[in-house]
Amino acid sequence: MSMTFADLSLAEPVLLALAEAGYVNPTPIQAQSIPLLLEGRDLLGMAQTGTGKTASFALPLLHRLAAAPRPAPKGGARVLVLAPTRELVSQIAEGFEAFGRHLPFSVTTIFGGVSQMHQVNALKNGVDIIVAAPGRLLDLIEQGLCDLSQLEALVLDEADQMLDMGFAKPIERIVATLPQDRHTVLFSATMPKSIAALVENLLRDPAKVEIAPPSTTVERIEQSVMFVNAADKKTALLAQLKAADMGQAVVFTLQKNIANEVCTFLTEAGITAEALHGNRSQGQRERALNAFRDGSVQVLVATDIAARGIDVDTVTHVFNHDLPSLPESYVHRIGRTGRAGRSGTAITLCDAEQRAWLHDVEREIGRTLTVHADHEWHSEEARNSTMRAPVLGGGPVKQIKPQVKRERKVWTEEEKQAARAAAQK
Repeated sequence: MSMTFADLSLAEPVLLALAEAGYVNPTPIQAQSIPLLLEGRDLLGMAQTGTGKTASFALPLLHRLAAAPRPAPKGGARVLVLAPTRELVSQIAEGFEAFGRHLPFSVTTIFGGVSQMHQVNALKNGVDIIVAAPGRLLDLIEQGLCDLSQLEALVLDEADQMLDMGFAKPIERIVATLPQDRHTVLFSATMPKSIAALVENLLRDPAKVEIAPPSTTVERIEQSVMFVNAADKKTALLAQLKAADMGQAVVFTLQKNIANEVCTFLTEAGITAEALHGNRSQGQRERALNAFRDGSVQVLVATDIAARGIDVDTVTHVFNHDLPSLPESYVHRIGRTGRAGRSGTAITLCDAEQRAWLHDVEREIGRTLTVHADHEWHSEEARNSTMRAPVLGGGPVKQIKPQVKRERKVWTEEEKQAARAAAQK
């Protein structure tokens, strides 16, 4: 008989919220992690995206708040969850609110791109749970507006992405303000050396839960590649999006301007689409995600900012308009489909310049993608290319010429006077 959430001895208000949402059986990562966290063990959780990691830490933390109710420390919090992007921060907070709907607790989100006023006001009286992006949180701490010296539990979610995004130093400085006697949880989809070092520094005798080897892809996602010329990518993408079995789709591009171009192209062709990338305001990003979640938009065109921040069960397809320059990003991208036990489809459009990146992806996931050659845009040149796009900051760029250091000229007094005279003429 399969395990149920009731078997995990969670607090009754949490079990009631799960039952109302129709959740009966925990996923493997939840079934293995929750008992360890209820025991108070530090934990390293390794699982591919889309396996239910948020509930793995949210449920036992809510149980903890229910079992030991006390006022949150003024200016601080009892629980801190760090995540890499605004979208993921909001998504995690929504998870806490849903699972804890029958509990008296407070949760606030902290991230950049918006005024800090509401965040500061929420912190004044203290909150039970802060879900934050590292940059803005560190800023508030250094302004003396956030005091986490009484924190009880710390969670780092998608830790590998946070380090990839350059948050190693901010995390280190945040952790330096926390009490040593705390409960620490770290979840990651991959295990590079940098994560191993973070585990060594932050976790005390941690239990380890690994559901799938790092960088494996969800088995129920059908993955394939179309070799096309760069100029044909948008047209080939449009043809796929107009297929009869198409539901909602996420299209990934390398650069923000390409995301805008693809979004405009699809909209003009009659496809409802929104763009999601770092150049859009927080309000624009939230409106795009909400429209995608409620189904009024069919396609979300995004950069890798959304590779781990979108949890929409109705996504049937993921398209890589551009391959990622970092092969592990492919795993997170395609994990936007095939969620909640459903199947999914991931199609990659590969041109000649990105052919080597496809080799990198296939090496990373340990398999060769199925080739779809029966279409009018098929390019043997792209399929057989040996080119490799240069990489700087996550995508192909023009070659940068080295700067030549020039010696500063020292002017004599006579030269200065001559220059002044010339300027007056």
